[in-house]
Parts: sequence; structure tokens; C-alpha cells
Amino acid sequence: MEDVGRARQLADPDETAADIDGSRLPELEDPDWMRHAREVSQTSFRAMARRLPRLVREAIGLAWATSRCNTIASIGLNISAGVMTTFGLLATTTVLTELFAARPTPDRVRAALPALLLAASALAVRGTLNIAAGWAQARLVPQVNYRVELGMFDATTAVDLAAFDDAGFAEEMDRVRDRGMREAASIVDHTVNLVTGLVGVLATAAAVAVIQPILLPCLLLATVPEAVTAVRMARRQYLNLLARTTRRRRMWMLAALMANRHTAAEIRAYQMRGFLLGEYLRITAGETEADLDLARSQATTRMLGASGSGLASVAVYAVLGGLLLTGWVVLAAAAAALLALQAAHASLRTMVVATNSLYEDALYYQDYRDFLDRASRHTRPVGGQPAAGFDTIEFDQVSLRYPDTDNPAVDEISLTLRRGQVIALVGENGCGKTTLAKLIAGLYRPTSGVIRWDGVDTSDLDPHSLGSHVAVMTQEWWKFPFTAGQNILIGRHDRPSPGTGPSVEDAARAATVHEIVLGLPHGYNTLLDREYKDGHDLSGGQWQRLVAARSLYRDARLLVCDEPSAALDARAEHAMFQQLRRQPDKLIVLITHRLANIRHADKIFVMREGRLVQQGNHDELMARDGLYRELFDLQATGYLAKSSPAPATQTP
Repeated sequence: MEDVGRARQLADPDETAADIDGSRLPELEDPDWMRHAREVSQTSFRAMARRLPRLVREAIGLAWATSRCNTIASIGLNISAGVMTTFGLLATTTVLTELFAARPTPDRVRAALPALLLAASALAVRGTLNIAAGWAQARLVPQVNYRVELGMFDATTAVDLAAFDDAGFAEEMDRVRDRGMREAASIVDHTVNLVTGLVGVLATAAAVAVIQPILLPCLLLATVPEAVTAVRMARRQYLNLLARTTRRRRMWMLAALMANRHTAAEIRAYQMRGFLLGEYLRITAGETEADLDLARSQATTRMLGASGSGLASVAVYAVLGGLLLTGWVVLAAAAAALLALQAAHASLRTMVVATNSLYEDALYYQDYRDFLDRASRHTRPVGGQPAAGFDTIEFDQVSLRYPDTDNPAVDEISLTLRRGQVIALVGENGCGKTTLAKLIAGLYRPTSGVIRWDGVDTSDLDPHSLGSHVAVMTQEWWKFPFTAGQNILIGRHDRPSPGTGPSVEDAARAATVHEIVLGLPHGYNTLLDREYKDGHDLSGGQWQRLVAARSLYRDARLLVCDEPSAALDARAEHAMFQQLRRQPDKLIVLITHRLANIRHADKIFVMREGRLVQQGNHDELMARDGLYRELFDLQATGYLAKSSPAPATQTP
């Protein structure tokens, strides 16, 4: 309990030691999902209302493009329900008129019975229509979600790889994924709610206008305090939540740290329990006080609103009393007006909440639309000549510059590669090897210069057709949560028939991973993700072999291997490079810092600062001074250094 006691001491508002030694947590940046929160907080409700027509048009347009049937049903049924509200109020007025007539009670009841049945029927139909409208709205929302999500992922999977090197693109993509997509369905939902509230207000106003037009100003007068109170309540609650977001996020962060398998070891090793509990208690104390402040402010607003509504009601009753005394309004009409007033209050609250939410959601949905426009500028046009393969790949003064960088990653490189060769790209870190390999694979388009396959500019070839001839084995692979067999199969998931390439087992044997897979609980059907039931995992080296099998299963004419043995032991590494040298019908591009593995390459290209500084085979490059010989000798020194003699053993 000492840690908890210490935590409570740290939670004391008078405690200053934490501030002095810097242990208090720093302020957090606003997350992407709060990008427009400040703008909303500084926008008046009147300004929001002015933009409503355009927002409603956009939301209805999105809903219409998703499902015309459900859009018509959700809006049309709500409007019909509003019409039934009008009929119900009119029928209620007739009922009250008959009941208040100067006749014997049985006669009044019999006279009111038809109108009573009509009112009951109108209410029943309205309830049915509301349920049907809610059903249509509930169907529409997930359809909008799926449409928007599909549009998002259709864009992110089609853009060039270079788009992800653009910091602005990546940031915008994350922001849209966090909130922009889900707000699309929200603007449709809130628009329907807004229409529902508006129809309710108009329906009650129409009924009052038919019953007695002179009562319409009374209805409007009575709803003003309610509208003002609803607006203030919604805004105050939003601003309060906005002010508390940073504190809430810090609470979530601390909660994740204290109940996490990955942090458990360090928390115990560094005895952080007291510190974390102290921070959590201090923050929750502030959050509790904020909850109480919100409750007090809302109670005050409600009290003032209730007072205003009470005064407005007194005024309405006074006006109604005067109209009754002067004979302008009959008692039945006055009673119906009061019923309409209650219905208008509920519809008005729905309108206010929907308006506030719709405005904010529309800002985030606009982020989604802006992202799709940006993604389209990073997407290659569909079409072009089909790529039947290649015998030669030529680079003619090819350069590539990443966004927001001063120096090119690849600078005016010219070379020729031929199918059947094993080539290697060598150089120090950051020299441009991986970028050049991605240019060879067609994953990047050059910013200048031309890449040709058999004399044809690759920009004139169909991107999908070109990509079908390429396989890439990267050093940063992803552990896909599929079975072991599927992890290999996705290398060429659309292979038309099993006989047109190696089987899954053939590829696994070639990558020396077949025996490893057979040792799993369910063999090739073992799910490789521990987060799922009966899931399993592999070591880093085993995963790299599985990734190699995926590339070999693809059976492409061009195989790019970027550090393919980084996680392999010496025996597995030797077997891998032996397998890669047995591909006479392919062009193999190797990137590795272990230069002993590329001694048998047909050609070695040496790079420095994005430029090609040397080329030739191993013997040619070792025969002359240069960067390759320097790097090779540095590695060889570690293996050639003589070990110190073992100490002589003494005979007893």
C-alpha cells in the first residue's frame, strides 16, 4: 500500500515536487480527430444555421448516391409522419370541441367519437411511419459507411508507393481514417434527424394555423426560450468536453500503460507503479471536478431556461385567456394549441442537436473528400500497352527526388539489366540502393529520365500488367494474420491454375521453410497471429523464410531481394543464396551488406550519394581501388584476423 499512499500524496493539489522535478506529464498535441474542434467552438450557432442548406444538400446527395430507395423512404416517411401529426392535432381539436359543447355528456361523447377514432388512427399511423422511417434510416447508415470505406481503401490501394513518402499525404490519410470516414454516415444520420425535427415543428405550426391562425404567434413565443436553452446547453456541453479532451487523453494513455502486457516488465523493473498511479489520481481528481462544474453549469442553464419558459408560458396563457374572454378563440382551440406546444418543444430540441452535430461532422467529411482528390493525383491512369515481360531493362539518366528533400535519392543513373542475370546493388546506408531497386521493380516512377522494358517506356505500359512480372522480397515484411499457406499463396493469389507455376509446397521447400511449417500445430492451415484463437507465431528468421517462399511462389521474371537474409542464421542464409542463383530465367536484383553473398553476381553496381560510381563483377572491382574494394576488405578483415593462441594447459 506504500505506492498507493505515495500516489495519493502526488495527487494532492498542493504538491509541488512533481512540478519541480519535471515528473508531471507535458501537454499533448491535439489529435487528428480534433482537427476542427477549435473551429467549431469559435463558430456561432447562427453561422452554423446559415450553412445548413448547403450541408443538407451534400448529405442528401451522398445518401442518394448510396441508396435512393432508403433515402426516399427515410425522408418521405418522416414527412408523412409530420402530416399525420397535423391530422392528429386537427382531429384532437374536433374531439375537444365536441366534448366542450353545451350538450348532455352522452351526446358529447357520441359526437366526439368519430373525431377520436380519427385522432387515434392518425397517431397510430404516425407511430408506424416513424418506425418505418427509423428502419430505413438504420439501413441507410451502414450502407453509407461501407460506400465511404470502400472509396477510401480503393484510393489507398491504388496510389503510387511514392504517395506514402509524402508526409502530408500520410498525415491526411491517418486523419481521414480516424474520423473523416465515420462522419460521412453521421452527416446523413443528423440530416435525417434535422429533417425530422423541422417537419415536426412545421406540422404543429400548420395545425395551429388551421385551428386558429391568431394562435400561431403564441406558439412561436413559447418556443423561443426552449430554443435558446437547447442551443446554450448543446454549446456549453461541447465546449466543456473540448476543454477536457487533453486530460481525458492523458487518462487513456496512463490506463493503457498500467494494463498492458508490453509495458508490464519495465513498469516493474523501474518501480513506476507509484508514479503512474499518482498521475492517474491527480488527473481523475481534475476530471471529477470538471464533471461537477458541468453539472452545476447545466443546472443553472436549465433553471434559467425553465424560468424563461415559465414566463413565456404565463404570457401565452395570458394571451389565450384574453382571446378566450374576447371570443377570438374557443376553449378547444386553446387546448389544442397547448398540445401543439409540447410537440414543438421536442421537435425543436431534435433540430438544435442535429444542427450542431451536422456542422461539425461536415467539416471532417470534407477532409475525406479532399483526401480522395489528393489520392487521385497520386494514382496512375488505367490502361496502356500490356507488358508481355522483358529481356532487357534500361535506365536512361533516371533520377528520383523524394518530396520535401533537397538532394535526389537517385541521381542520373544509366544502366542496362538483362533477364538471366544476378545483379547486386552495393553501397553505404542512404546511398540510394533501395530506391533504385524500387525503380527497377516499377514501384516508383522517376522524376526525370526514362525506364524502358525492351525499348518501351514503362510509363506507356499498363501498371497492373507490368507489376505482374515483378516480385519483391523486402527486409521490412509484414506479418499478415493469415494461415501459413495463405501467407505464401498471396504471392500470386490470382494464379489461374495450379499447373502454371510452383505450388505452395514447392515454394516453401525452395525457401527452406517447408519443414518449419509442417512442425506447426496445423501445418499450412496454422493461423500466424497470436491475437486470434489457436493462433501461432514464428521467429524473425522463420518469418523471413516464409516471405521468401511468397516471393518464389509469385514466379515473376524480375525478383528484387532487399536484404533477404537479414534475420537468417548462417546455414539458412547460405541455402537462400544458393536457391537465388538457381533462377536462370529471371533477373535477380540483390541488396545486401554481406558482400560475401554477392561474389558470384554477374554484375555489381556500387552507389554513393545516389550516383553510380562503379560497376563490374567481383574480380573486376577488386582489381582496382574504389569503394567496393574498401567495403569488402573491411568485412573480410573480421574473418581473416588471426585468433590469439589458446593458453597452454598445465599438466598436473
